[in-house]
Amino acid sequence: MNPEQAYSELVRLSREESVLSSCVDLLDWDQEIYMPPAGTRHRSEQMALLAGLVHDRATDPRYDELLSAVEGSSLVADPDSPEAVNVRELRRGYDRERRIPRRLVEEMARVTLRASKAWAKARKENDFKSFAPWLDKVFALSREEADSVGHNGTRYDALLDDYEPGMTTESVSALFTRLRADLVPMVDELRGQAAAAANVLEGTFDLDRQRVFTDSIVSAIGFDFNGGRLDIAHHPFCTTLGRGDVRIGTRYQKNDVSRGIFAGLHEAGHALYEQGLDAAHYGTPMGEAVSIGVHESQSRLWENLVGRSEGFWLHFYPRLQGTFPDAFQDVSLETFRRSINRVEPHLIRVEADEVTYNLHVVIRFELERALLNGDLAAADLPGAWNELYQRYLGITPPDDRTG
Repeated sequence: MNPEQAYSELVRLSREESVLSSCVDLLDWDQEIYMPPAGTRHRSEQMALLAGLVHDRATDPRYDELLSAVEGSSLVADPDSPEAVNVRELRRGYDRERRIPRRLVEEMARVTLRASKAWAKARKENDFKSFAPWLDKVFALSREEADSVGHNGTRYDALLDDYEPGMTTESVSALFTRLRADLVPMVDELRGQAAAAANVLEGTFDLDRQRVFTDSIVSAIGFDFNGGRLDIAHHPFCTTLGRGDVRIGTRYQKNDVSRGIFAGLHEAGHALYEQGLDAAHYGTPMGEAVSIGVHESQSRLWENLVGRSEGFWLHFYPRLQGTFPDAFQDVSLETFRRSINRVEPHLIRVEADEVTYNLHVVIRFELERALLNGDLAAADLPGAWNELYQRYLGITPPDDRTG
């Protein structure tokens, strides 16, 4: 088989695998949005079975044969060509996936789904103890995955590379050390200003009207509702099910109108990136996001650089005033903008302001490493969590639900 024929077959296999993976994504979206709680156990078995089938596809020895027939050929001589990118990334994915046992892939799918549902219930009931054993199971499986993939003594590297190719724990740690050194004193300095400034975002806001307003701004910035959905979820997220099907989940708070707006803009940023990918490359690495870091840059661009800007609200503030006249009719645009740009430490990452958001990520990074290394048990996580929130943000969660 010549390189051109081998490459064509590679693309076919990759696209079939993507279609099968999208079935997993659809079930995942459904369990976040619609699935009744009693369906959790059965759904976990569905997810485990499908994850195993996807793994079988991803580790098909045919991949190795076809990749070997193309690698080193003139077809991939230009390292920036679509063919070279696809071959390089398919090789990377194949070599990684074949090190992981099918049993582990299935169990991870099964356990993480049940853990997610246990988290939602525990959060609602402020009962971290009931969730802690599930968290221990997830990290035990993560350690096994890292060891299967292989590493140079740092398990976090093996898992990080799957989300941010080429990145290392050492590099992230150095970056976060610099960020922390600059941000912690900045937050302390701005804390008093936030306390002194009026916050016009709090009140009573009808949830249906919030949803209609958020739909309108998400559509206005380019989200194609003909190729996507926006639904209510326990936690904001975005997922792509395939060409022409990008879905957002978000949430609204009755007492603060800004939470739903900025969560919607953040997830719409993810969705715009997905909807902007070249459909001609669907099912191959060239048709996928390059990394989670780049993905997050798009969501935060729309949430912060655009969504908190003067030009954005010069256009949308009159519409917001019309939607909630009792709250904003007598509030100036400048006063409103000061409120949406106030820096005030908050306990919830997805509701954090532009300055403090990164410290939430730093805290999670430090705790994830400790949990993955086995230096921190899930049962001890609330205490460690509260200590870091006090140290970096100057606030302590009053209970586990808000921590």
